[in-house]
Amino acid sequence: MAPVTMPPVEEARTVFRRLGYAVDGDGADLRAERKWRTVHVTALDADEASSPRQLRADGGTTDYRLRCFVTWMEAAGGLRDRLTGIDPDYEWAVIGVDGEEYEVVDRAVA
Repeated sequence: MAPVTMPPVEEARTVFRRLGYAVDGDGADLRAERKWRTVHVTALDADEASSPRQLRADGGTTDYRLRCFVTWMEAAGGLRDRLTGIDPDYEWAVIGVDGEEYEVVDRAVA
């Protein structure tokens, strides 16, 4: 497993590709597209997952009404709790990753 101080960017790409999405973008912010759906995917390390600043932005466009935050498994529950607490006005999901394994921790429909 990679250190939790690094965002799981490659793991996020792998998860969405396995789900049949075309994934584009560099760095920790990715765009995943499949049929009519475009998802703004943000990979967060454990420290970033605990920062609500990163969670409030909606990308500034209606193309990103669907958001997915991918973080290390041990940080996923706390990230879900923070998102639930700020109640953003977009649909969101949290995926926790640990090596080749991943789990959808929670999702919310706005």
